[in-house]
Amino acid sequence: MKFKINKEHFATGLRQVANVVSSKPPTPILNNVLIKAVDGKVMLTTTNFDLGIRCSIKAEVESEGEITLPVKKLAAIISSMPKQEVTFESDDGQTARLRSGDYSNRFNGLKGEDFPPLPSFVDQHSYELPPQELLNMLRSVSYAQSTDENRYILNSVFFNFSEGKLTLVATDGKRMALIARDMKIDNEDEGSIILPAKTVSELEKLLGQGKVVKISFNDRQVAFDIEVGDDSIENGLVGSIYLVSKIVEGSYPNYKQVIPKEAEQRIKIDRELMLETINRIAIMTNDKQNSVKLKMSENRLEVSARSTELGECKEPIEIEYAGPDVQIGFNPDFLLSPLKNISKDEVFFEFKDEMSPGVFKTLDNFMCVVMPLRV
Repeated sequence: MKFKINKEHFATGLRQVANVVSSKPPTPILNNVLIKAVDGKVMLTTTNFDLGIRCSIKAEVESEGEITLPVKKLAAIISSMPKQEVTFESDDGQTARLRSGDYSNRFNGLKGEDFPPLPSFVDQHSYELPPQELLNMLRSVSYAQSTDENRYILNSVFFNFSEGKLTLVATDGKRMALIARDMKIDNEDEGSIILPAKTVSELEKLLGQGKVVKISFNDRQVAFDIEVGDDSIENGLVGSIYLVSKIVEGSYPNYKQVIPKEAEQRIKIDRELMLETINRIAIMTNDKQNSVKLKMSENRLEVSARSTELGECKEPIEIEYAGPDVQIGFNPDFLLSPLKNISKDEVFFEFKDEMSPGVFKTLDNFMCVVMPLRV
């Protein structure tokens, strides 16, 4: 195997795949990246059995072949190369020789034939989406995933393809975020998956580089095939980035039961203004008294916080409101997260009383239900 490749392009490809590798893999080869030179490109693959990723970068391939090398060490070596052109050779599939300018390196690896293959799919459901739209949907809900490892079913984002729309849901039991988009779904193609948090995190990093994403899944696995866009091609990527993951087994909770049936009051707010106000007020909270109060009165929303240790602060926002006075306490992080991650500037906040959840909504089928704190 022998190829020549641009240093920056090689580094870009390695960054795409390095995060999948576990810090303590069960077998040494899972520390490695599979490097396969073929047909004018170099394919890079990593996996931890639960999650795998493959991308391709352009190269001048003189002879084809494959080898696996420790991915993090290789990434550090490539980034430190003195010249832009890197020559990569391997005669036996176990040892690589790297050269750049006056620098040379003999790097021990493992045979590519021992690297576990990424799974292929049969009898799959398949859909295509604009990657940026899927990325915006994921960002709108992923912050609401649980981080409690004992509630593994909630360490995830739920994808539901049914009723002529794709719905994404995440919840940790104290808040629930949901967003939906219309799409053509035939009855026989309806289905759902529970996507693990690690996969969600990797997917969010990759989607911005694509122009089309194809989602394929069966009862156990899901694949995201992201056709790279023009900007990524300029950075050396070619073809597509392929991410394959196990799905979380089990039944996702009935999220529809969490959605309040009706709201007695509804106000319209400017997202950026409310985000900045809550940020300022939340500075006065601490671990023991981690709540902000929203007080709605005639044409006024007052945001306040009080801490025995630090003191208190408040700030009003002008709104259109003619209902009764209502004061509700919330964890400030639960208010800030949706405001930071949705794209619409016009946001609606629905509420009933101090014991009922508050609901953020936008006109693009987004909602975030937030449970109140005792005030």
